[in-house]
Amino acid sequence: MSTMLRRFAILTALALLALFVTLTSHASGSARSARPQVGAPESQLLDAANRDRASAGLHPLQWDMSLAAAARQHAQRMAQTNTLSHQFPGEPPVQQRATQAGARFSMIAENVAEGPSVAHLHQQWMHSPPHRANLLDPELNAVGIAVVQIGATLFAVEDFSVAVPALNLDAQELQVAAQLSARGLRLGNATVDARKTCDMDRGWSGQRPASVVRYETSDLSVLPDDVAQRLQSGKFHSAVVGACDAGSAAGFARFRIAILLF
Repeated sequence: MSTMLRRFAILTALALLALFVTLTSHASGSARSARPQVGAPESQLLDAANRDRASAGLHPLQWDMSLAAAARQHAQRMAQTNTLSHQFPGEPPVQQRATQAGARFSMIAENVAEGPSVAHLHQQWMHSPPHRANLLDPELNAVGIAVVQIGATLFAVEDFSVAVPALNLDAQELQVAAQLSARGLRLGNATVDARKTCDMDRGWSGQRPASVVRYETSDLSVLPDDVAQRLQSGKFHSAVVGACDAGSAAGFARFRIAILLF
């Protein structure tokens, strides 16, 4: 590829990514931007978790209001029954509770504890290998925390996740298209056909492509290995991207994408 064409592809990719950020800032920001009131037990536990993560060289956990809502419902159950549990009889599992509260994720984990103070709660978790592993998991990036007090006892829940943004089909397609453009492919505008192809188990809609790739992922920022390998072959010069509803499995969010290569 000539220097001029490569520069154009990079500029096109950057423009697409800028549009993607604009489209998604409102969709993902509202659920994760707010944090608990300063001084509240939840805020203290968040700060304690992020101090320990910083000491371990890890990125901070971002506050997720949907996870916090799910955590609060569970913490209230624990306080009412004066019992620690990750799931009570008749209660959905944590992934379903989080989904019902509006959270979107590809991975989820939970810590529960009771104790006389916030400091004691955090110390319990950090001295328990499985709970410490959740707090210091490098993949987890979001958390919601709830603390309910009954008498002198605090009941606490931390729900962690790898958050998946809520993106409409246009935003999903733009993110994938930006990666294809950065690799030098021209982007076609037959989005309707690509979306129909995405909904199909086999075959394609519209003009016959040289190759069709369908995949599901929770991370649109990376192309699957088989797609990257096909592009490295140099056989393809243009592409059309289509997104469709992937549904969800046990609450775990996924994206479904079809790429038509020409």
